[in-house]
Amino acid sequence: MAEAQLQQFLAKIAQLNAFVALSEADPALRQALRDCSSHHEVVALAAGFGFDIGRRWGDQPARRSPGPADQPNLLEGLPPEPGQERVEVLLQTPGLRLERIHSNAAASPAGFWYQQDESEWVLVLRGSARLQFEDEPEPRDLCVGDSLLIRAGRRHRVVATDPTPGTLWLALFWSASA
Repeated sequence: MAEAQLQQFLAKIAQLNAFVALSEADPALRQALRDCSSHHEVVALAAGFGFDIGRRWGDQPARRSPGPADQPNLLEGLPPEPGQERVEVLLQTPGLRLERIHSNAAASPAGFWYQQDESEWVLVLRGSARLQFEDEPEPRDLCVGDSLLIRAGRRHRVVATDPTPGTLWLALFWSASA
């Protein structure tokens, strides 16, 4: 681990320790923590008290000026507004499409299920997400490095993605004829 990453890691630990100390001294905050049902809710609660515990060590702040258009850095760029996602097509051929998806505290609308004509393989590059398949009782938790194959026609929905800086996905779509 490089020194800069070590310092970033230690700063996050200090933020976590300070937030824990505050929660031990404040019964209302401790109850609010108890009421949280996900990592995202804890991160949002901590942010409300001025603590930045959501960014993972090793994550670099987004640069405002990306490199040349023909050499994009997949991990850079400002996130979309909370509740939104931004889709960039990186490569497209007949029957095949590669997308970079940047989600920010996004979820599928209540009652909405994707049911695509294409198969999709997704890889989480940064952040985390919860996906629900209609035919499974519990959502699946995905984090950095996790990938998932979604066969054409399989109903699924996004339950949650990370708040700012968001969740970055790489998604490959193909049709049965590809």
